[in-house]
Amino acid sequence: MSQLITIRDVWKTYQVGEQQVHALRGLSLDVGKGEYTALMGPSGSGKSTLMNVLGCLDTPTSGEYVLSGENVGSLDDDALADIRNRRIGFVFQTFNLLPRYTALENVALPLVYAGVEKSARIERAREVLDQVGLSDRMDHKPNELSGGQRQRVAVARALVNRPDIILADEPTGNLDSTTSAEIMALFGAIHQAGNTVIVVTHEDDIAAHTNRIVRLVDGVVSGDK
Repeated sequence: MSQLITIRDVWKTYQVGEQQVHALRGLSLDVGKGEYTALMGPSGSGKSTLMNVLGCLDTPTSGEYVLSGENVGSLDDDALADIRNRRIGFVFQTFNLLPRYTALENVALPLVYAGVEKSARIERAREVLDQVGLSDRMDHKPNELSGGQRQRVAVARALVNRPDIILADEPTGNLDSTTSAEIMALFGAIHQAGNTVIVVTHEDDIAAHTNRIVRLVDGVVSGDK
């Protein structure tokens, strides 16, 4: 398995008033291409900070982050935005869909930023909506969809750019147990299709769907199996 993510001795320090808060404390982690990994830990363990670093939403205070062979830990905001758009698909607990847009328009949006022409955008958006089982809901707006369907739209949007990695932050946090199981089955299918999937969760039954569980405590890896 080839390496996708290499993190070495990463620190992330925030200045809160006069106090320094160390969210990550010299954390090191490797993730191979095609892995299905859960990040777990109590509140304040650093898992959200690590997620933000992995997703190029934030940069380490010190240490090294290499994604697909490129050292991204020291890139400027424009370069990070480019990597986010090309290489990383995000799925959030709150779906983050635009209410006035249809499912199809929401899914196609990352391709607008990528400069893809309209006909190709529509074709690709239809393809991934079909992949997540929503071919009959493409013209519906978010308020016309159930929570599970909205999350499927969000998953389709994360897939549309054919990213290297899918990052899901508490993706079942707003869903009931039956719908949560359906969404995790969808992530399983996405992983089986060859995607690298990383899920941040505090729920053991959600983490149990993955092939590897990395536990964080106080900004470092405390367990990895």
